[in-house]
Amino acid sequence: MTDPRLLLLSPEDNVLVLRRGIEAGERFDFGAGEAVADRSLSLGHKVARRDIAAGEPILKYGAVIGVATEPIAAGGHVHVHNVRSNYTPTYSLPDEGT
Repeated sequence: MTDPRLLLLSPEDNVLVLRRGIEAGERFDFGAGEAVADRSLSLGHKVARRDIAAGEPILKYGAVIGVATEPIAAGGHVHVHNVRSNYTPTYSLPDEGT
């Protein structure tokens, strides 16, 4: 049973979206097993629903939102450190961090 803090937006998705934060070291069930968060994750962040290979499309809402830049283990954090966006030419938005 998937942790209630995680949301599957489409059955085709290979990521789950956090409905609430998960603290570093907390265990969570991603539906096919358990993982331990290696960092604190905030609302809206994504975790892998299954192992994702480097170069594989990242599916959210049943649509491709980017490509994995490295292998991502099931339950792993899926974000700009391991995904190249299909929407922005760089890993960050121009106003991010200002």
